[in-house]
Formats: sequence, C-alpha cells, structure tokens
Amino acid sequence: MTNQQIAEDIVAKYGENVHSFEEPWGLLTFTTNRQNIISLLEYLKQHETFRFTFLTDLTGIHLPDNQGAEFGVIYHLHSLENNVRIRIKVFLSQEDIHIPTATTIWPSANWMERETYDFFGIIFDGHPKLIRILNIEEMDYFPMRKEYPLEDATRQDKIDALFGR
Repeated sequence: MTNQQIAEDIVAKYGENVHSFEEPWGLLTFTTNRQNIISLLEYLKQHETFRFTFLTDLTGIHLPDNQGAEFGVIYHLHSLENNVRIRIKVFLSQEDIHIPTATTIWPSANWMERETYDFFGIIFDGHPKLIRILNIEEMDYFPMRKEYPLEDATRQDKIDALFGR
C-alpha cells in the first residue's frame, strides 16, 4: 500500500473536501474541513485495507498570520497492520474554533483533546469532559497561543547593538 493509493481512495470518496496533499519525509499529509473530519476518521479506521486503527496524536497549532484559518487541529493516524502513518489537518477561524470530538471513534482522544483545549482554547463539541487537564482552572488565557510579543519592550538591561539590531 502506497501513499498514492491512499490519497486516490480518499479523493475518490471525499472529492474537493480533501486537498493540499503533500508527503514531507514520506508522511502523507492533507487537509479537510470540520464538517467532514469525523466521517473521514471513521472511514479510515473502518476501511478494510487501510485500517488506521490507532490515533497516535491529536494536537493544535496557532498561526495568527493565517487570516480565516488561524487555528489548526492536527491528527496523526497509524495503521499498525500496514505500518503506514498519515497526518490530517483541519483549520479553523479565530471567530469559530469549534470542531467535533473524536472521542466517539477513539476514547484515547479524550486526553489529547483536553490538552489541546487547555493550551490553545479549541473547543471540541460533544467532548464528555472538556476541562483543563494540565493547567489550573483559574487560568484565563491559553498559553500556546501566539498572542503576546516575543520580547518585553520595557526591558532596559539589554543593548540592541549586541543582538544585531
């Protein structure tokens, strides 16, 4: 089974709802939308040949300069029988960072979705217990968002010329 065969099968089933296919370091990677993600994940898990039965990782990403798609949810799937891995991306706008939960397919997604919510604030609709898992409940921000300057503009203890500025 090759990445090309997997990609062709997915395109035949989902058409224009899957796009941006690439293979960085041999890892088939593509993008879909939130409306199709659960159907796609179920299809890949139950496919008689592919059998992507293991959710290796689920995480988020914040790309503040990517207007209209500032947040992403990234799924890494593994077919243990075929020893093949794929990555699926779903991008969300900052105004609507909701996506359906994958806990209905993989119970192990529970912790990963809670971690993604805890650090990025992405809301997984239908999640059984979407609360912070690593940070304290009193935090009123999401620490992995790129919403703060990288440097403290008020610092007086550095000389810009020493840093090539």
